[in-house]
Amino acid sequence: MEEKLRQKPINVVKVVLFGPESTGKTTLSKQLARYYNTVWAPEFAREYLQNKWNNERKICEADDLLPIAIGQMKLENKLAKKADKILICDTDLLETKVYSQEFYGGFVDEKLDEAATINQYDLYLLTYIDTPWEEDDLRDRPEQRLEMFNAFEKALKDHNCNYILLKGNKESRLKKATDVIDKIIYKKENLHSFSDLMTE
Repeated sequence: MEEKLRQKPINVVKVVLFGPESTGKTTLSKQLARYYNTVWAPEFAREYLQNKWNNERKICEADDLLPIAIGQMKLENKLAKKADKILICDTDLLETKVYSQEFYGGFVDEKLDEAATINQYDLYLLTYIDTPWEEDDLRDRPEQRLEMFNAFEKALKDHNCNYILLKGNKESRLKKATDVIDKIIYKKENLHSFSDLMTE
């Protein structure tokens, strides 16, 4: 696998916000980072594509997806070093893969496909489409929100990812997410404690 697309090994819980556009992923990323007093990895594609739009008045093309994926992993690996027990990721390469499939006739760069399969996360938070659509320079397909949601959920199932579905308001989403994340952190910490005892 291309080195620039590979996760660096680090002992933190990694949680991904996953789902269609305008479903509250960034809002919840910030909430979770505050709740756990840690860092969150923003969506590299937003900055990349906004710059492209501002400078060229062009939207995302298939050739942009690999540079976006590389930029995302660089950001994730950098911020993982600063994370306290948990890293919140506003997206991941599997999300990039879904967009590639849905927007470019099923095309996925083989390097992106491999990385999206190999990189691992402890939990995916799948955000439902019960949030208001917010228009901006980059978002499109508001009429296909359910179709996109179904594509994202199918990807999680096809890749056997550990995920929960989040619906409702900000408070209920945060509560459901933290309840599950707390259990993952507890389990991971206690497994390490047990391993340490066995090696003493």
